Amino acid sequence: MKKFDILTKASRKLNKTTFRLQKHSPEILAVVGVVGTVASMIMACKATTKLSEILDESKDAVDAIHNVIEHPDIVSDEYTEADSKNDLVIVYAQTAVKLVKLYAPSVILGGLSITAMLTSNNILRKRNIALAAAYTAVDKSFKEYRGRVVERFGKDLDHELRYNVKAKEIEEKITDEKGKEKTVKNTVDVIDDAGLLGSPYAKFYDDGCLGWTKDPELNLMFLRRQQDAANEILKDKGHMFLNEVYDMLGIHRTSAGQIVGWIYDEKNPIGDNYIDFGIYDVNKPKNRDFVNGIERSILLDFNVDGVIYNLI
Repeated sequence: MKKFDILTKASRKLNKTTFRLQKHSPEILAVVGVVGTVASMIMACKATTKLSEILDESKDAVDAIHNVIEHPDIVSDEYTEADSKNDLVIVYAQTAVKLVKLYAPSVILGGLSITAMLTSNNILRKRNIALAAAYTAVDKSFKEYRGRVVERFGKDLDHELRYNVKAKEIEEKITDEKGKEKTVKNTVDVIDDAGLLGSPYAKFYDDGCLGWTKDPELNLMFLRRQQDAANEILKDKGHMFLNEVYDMLGIHRTSAGQIVGWIYDEKNPIGDNYIDFGIYDVNKPKNRDFVNGIERSILLDFNVDGVIYNLI
């Protein structure tokens, strides 16, 4: 029984190790490829130091054959032109073999290194395609679900459910026609704390981001200019990834940002056909404070069309 348990644990550990190697195979192959390429260059340099010796030997042999042809009396046997051609072929063939042996190790190692790097790239490409496909399936399913909600209950309810919008009663003091101040109650729609984080692509624009200052008005102006610039790029290129917008704002890139974004197509728009940072979302109290110059920072929620990696 103990022997069986030991074998089971060993098998389990071997399987885990194998899986880890497969999981990190792109990184391993990339490192092996780089190290192998450097090693092959060093080996080629060392081989080159012996090249002159081989070439000198070949040159001496060729010169000797030509010398015999020009001075046939230096040899006792008859040495014809056909003999000299055969000897030259043998010398050249031997020289070629020596050169191949000299550089073969570095060439083989270099070839294997390039193969390792190409294999690493191929594995990553397949993984990215699989990731994009899975993400597309999830995104499509979510959009279809939202479409059914909109079809049955309308856009307003879809918006309320997505951002957890709730009606809130607030008290305001107003002055009537007679100059008397009184308190009235109004009902406004606000996003509940649970919905303030927005979509998975939402990011805070705050201290540390590109262009951020302690002046709220300057921050608003900068964001509006960047949003306009992003829309111009979208129209020029026809597409734009979310990570490219993150770069414009000094926000760190994300894995999702490299496959989601916007597509611009006047005839067959996939989404809104424009980029919106979500600055003027009136349902978010913090956004209103930012626009009104009360807050310096803001949570930006981008209106991405979804996965565009396979649509370009």
